[in-house]
Amino acid sequence: MSEKHLVCQGALCRCNFGTTPDKLKVLTQSQHYINDKDGSEKLMATHKDIGKTFEKNMFGNCAKLNNNPCQVNVTQWSGFYKKITLEANSGNALLEDSKATCPIGSPDCITIINHGQTAEVSKQNVKNADEEVLAELFPLMDLNEEELFLNIKNI
Repeated sequence: MSEKHLVCQGALCRCNFGTTPDKLKVLTQSQHYINDKDGSEKLMATHKDIGKTFEKNMFGNCAKLNNNPCQVNVTQWSGFYKKITLEANSGNALLEDSKATCPIGSPDCITIINHGQTAEVSKQNVKNADEEVLAELFPLMDLNEEELFLNIKNI
């Protein structure tokens, strides 16, 4: 699994036959969050997230439907990570290179453009950072860990 990110709610996906991307919505579980220190937004996506599992439930106009509006309906995911299974829905974690099948499109026609995770500075990051690097990045700031963390969060 090296160098691959887990997928979470808000991941940007696209269909090979559609004209616009849509964001993934996790509807199958509400307990397991990733990359979200407050545990309120980034639910972990699994291969059980099938059906109408996108915010708009469409990828614009569909080439398979003569450019009529898309009617996305995920029937299955491939390329998921079998070593992580959530108890909440018995689902395996989706990876950034996982693909979904739509019966209108074709197998694996839906791909993930962005996994949905974002970097966020934590106190531990500041604590682990090299003081010389921090001094170069923030030459006018006091390198007191607590104050530096609060100042970085507000940038």
